[in-house]
Amino acid sequence: MTLEITVFIASILFGMLLYWRESTGNGLYRFFNKLMYSKRLQMSKDDPTGFLYQQKFILRLVFISMLFLLGIAIVRLLIPIDLATISLFLSCIFGTLLGSYIGGFIIKSEKVIDAQAELMEEKLDKAIGQGKKLVHDLKDVQPENTEPIDLKTTTNTEPQEKSARQRLKDKGFLK
Repeated sequence: MTLEITVFIASILFGMLLYWRESTGNGLYRFFNKLMYSKRLQMSKDDPTGFLYQQKFILRLVFISMLFLLGIAIVRLLIPIDLATISLFLSCIFGTLLGSYIGGFIIKSEKVIDAQAELMEEKLDKAIGQGKKLVHDLKDVQPENTEPIDLKTTTNTEPQEKSARQRLKDKGFLK
């Protein structure tokens, strides 16, 4: 179980790495595209599509499965020990697929943050300016009544009510 978890986490990182690598350049995909298709069916020069980058779920799943099938075949030929089990194979596929989507999320969020950076900076500068203006206005406000209030000399204009003790005596509950 520990080996499967380790392989799963490593395959997530591998999927993120593959997605990032294909987002920067898709030379291998272009090579296979030129190899498989006629001249008029080949992808255009400015098309960034790769094996994982800007592909649909099914095609990603097929390409990742083929990559790991090829890898398992090579491992089985080189090492005759039964190391590549079905659970490890599925962990690798699912982890790499998940990693490719996480990598896509990271790359898209990075582009959005870069695009919105100037707008966020302007909003932050505006908020800081408004805060400074508010603090300056609060410092300039003078209180209307500048005389100190002496609590001992103030007279209470409200009529004094009987205390609770006096009310209980009046009712006859206390002596």
